[in-house]
Amino acid sequence: MSSEAEPRLTSLAHGGGCGCKLAPAVLQQLLAGMPAAAAFPDLLVGTETGDDAAVYRLNDAQALVATTDFFTPVVDDPHDFGRIAATNALSDVYAMGGTPILALALLGMPLGRIAPEVVQRILAGGASVCAAAGIPVAGGHSIDSPEPIYGLVALGLVRPDRLLRNSGARAGDALILTKGLGVGIFSAALKAGRLDPRLYQVMLDSTTRLNAVGATLPDEPGVHAVTDVTGFGLLGHALEMCRGAGLGARLRLDRVPVLEGAAALAESGLRTGAAGRNWASYGEEVRLPAGLPDWRRGLLCDPQTSGGLLIAVAPEAAPALLERVRAAGFAGAAIIGEMRAGPPVLEVG
Repeated sequence: MSSEAEPRLTSLAHGGGCGCKLAPAVLQQLLAGMPAAAAFPDLLVGTETGDDAAVYRLNDAQALVATTDFFTPVVDDPHDFGRIAATNALSDVYAMGGTPILALALLGMPLGRIAPEVVQRILAGGASVCAAAGIPVAGGHSIDSPEPIYGLVALGLVRPDRLLRNSGARAGDALILTKGLGVGIFSAALKAGRLDPRLYQVMLDSTTRLNAVGATLPDEPGVHAVTDVTGFGLLGHALEMCRGAGLGARLRLDRVPVLEGAAALAESGLRTGAAGRNWASYGEEVRLPAGLPDWRRGLLCDPQTSGGLLIAVAPEAAPALLERVRAAGFAGAAIIGEMRAGPPVLEVG
């Protein structure tokens, strides 16, 4: 296959990145009949709260963190696609307070439409991220598929008594978001030929930044809950935190970080289908300010591929933690709201 005939990766997929995830309401319906974790006493985290990974206790000192994540291309460069997908998959381990130890590659490629050299670059991109995380890609599985798909099974370790979940938030906790929003909008702009090279680099810098700071959070005073913000958007993942804790939350709209250029693209009319599906799934549980423009709501629902961590931390510990998170390479991190007593409703103001 000649390079001239090589198709754009994003042209081979109906969606891209975490925008391919099933809508939250659909996923809840599909998981409704799953067996309860209570039947397996060493299964510390299962499907009950929509957490980021499963966790299984091995002994008093170790628990296995297990997750998988894969999707269709969010960018056209094969190496960048591999890097983004791998970074996104490892994030689920970090969101549990765990440290990755091993990865397996998941690969689906349309044979005859993509050259072997392109597939090799995707795999090399993922392997480079795993090397940066200090872990091997020790195997995997591949299939012939109509669309290109790549991701990882990621395994990690955490102490059972130091495990962080998305359901442990307490009333009064401050909420810290470590990365800005807008990856879904950037991906839509890329597909439409409207993303300039500078903003592509902004997107790449965010989506390939490992959330390794999550492995340090069990040592931080006052950290009660963590999740990563991915396909359901900020509102969807914040609502999962609210439901798990049986609390409400308030987000301060003017404090929510947005990646450079994303707001202007959204205001210009760029939309993602996943943002609309997200809002249809959980909009009744969200209270927005009167007159909020649709594009701003869209950013709050924007599917984030390899997004940031959302951290619930005691208010007195929040400023110091924010500084340490920023010093770890997340310069745009911000305190964006707080948890509140009351029903699991999300207020944005």
